[in-house]
Amino acid sequence: MALIVQKFGGTSVGTTDRIRAVAKRIVATRDAGNDCVAVVSAMGDVTDELLSLAEAVNPEPPEREMDMLLATGEQVTIALLAMAIHSLGHEAISFTGAQVGIVTDAGHTKARIQEVKGDCVREALAEGRIVIVAGFQGRTPEGQITTLGRGGSDTTAVAIAAGIAADVCEIYTDVDGVFTADPRVVPDARKVDTISYEEMLEMAATGARVLQLRAVEFGRNHGVVIHVRSSFNDLPGTVVKEADASMEQAIISGVTHDTSEVKITIRDVPDQPGVAAQVFSALAEANCNVDMIVQNVSEEGSTDISFTIPKEDLVRAKRTVEAAVRHLGARTWSVDESIAKVSLVGAGMKTHPGIAAQMFNALAEAGVNIDMISTSSIRVSCVIGADQADQAVLALHSSFGLSDEDVRAETAPTAGGGN
Repeated sequence: MALIVQKFGGTSVGTTDRIRAVAKRIVATRDAGNDCVAVVSAMGDVTDELLSLAEAVNPEPPEREMDMLLATGEQVTIALLAMAIHSLGHEAISFTGAQVGIVTDAGHTKARIQEVKGDCVREALAEGRIVIVAGFQGRTPEGQITTLGRGGSDTTAVAIAAGIAADVCEIYTDVDGVFTADPRVVPDARKVDTISYEEMLEMAATGARVLQLRAVEFGRNHGVVIHVRSSFNDLPGTVVKEADASMEQAIISGVTHDTSEVKITIRDVPDQPGVAAQVFSALAEANCNVDMIVQNVSEEGSTDISFTIPKEDLVRAKRTVEAAVRHLGARTWSVDESIAKVSLVGAGMKTHPGIAAQMFNALAEAGVNIDMISTSSIRVSCVIGADQADQAVLALHSSFGLSDEDVRAETAPTAGGGN
């Protein structure tokens, strides 16, 4: 008997018919002799509808009240799913994040999980019940309701899998697994059978929406094997796990793109020690996630600083940057909301020079202008115009031959070695 955590996203539970289909899949897992915990998101577009309601009454609502509002979406789903499972002759019980004991920090709208108590989950499993848990939400040690940000149900599922020592965490979604690019942009994108935590972290951070970044971090930190699968078929998906000698090593695992960020530029900042620290410390205190940063060469004692942040942080960032500009005596600042980030990710970059050069050449041949560049040991990212994102992804996917089944640097040795 295995202990399996299964997560179903909003599309998978978007209608009552789909909820019944999910119930049948969960019951089949239980009938196969496994203990099962299901984590679910709000139905379909419910979260977006709740956001629209909030904006209609207050364009800048208090974040605590946003969490109170948004946490209701998943509560509807868990109750309906438990009812559907009961109709199939199995015992099920639903819990909110707070009831399960998902303890978070106080970062409303994008809180981070600090602890998963999970006593009620273990007790219900011991009683032979199927457990249904609301994703995306938790509570502070003081009992305040919090939410985990977009895709937070993934993190809930992986955190619970870690907390109860599950054998695997299955993430069911509307695609068959992790692909070499977004199949909606690149129709011949190829599904990846196995990928390392390291590569998946970079892909999640640069726009691959199939898994939330913090879910992958949690999986890596606690050794949770994650299996990304489709809700609509029984095909094997993509397994995310620690790299080992049996895994094939791709030069490039995928091309990702992200249009959910904006670029802020502060012009004529005094070029002196401590200025950047003041700007980015203030942004950190405002709970703004800064991604790429570029500082120009100093001219006549001043410089420009550009950085990217998620669009959802823009309201907080504007207030923070405006105050920083006044305090530092900078000339002005601006926001560019029409940007995209396109990235190449692959463990093979560590040992194969020339990847960045090939990337830049491919973008140049496609007529794509590069605004900013950022790199890690297994990733190269470029900020470009949002209207050229699809064009850039197609050009890079073609240039690196990612549709071919045999695009591999080498086959890993059968003994010894590693990634």
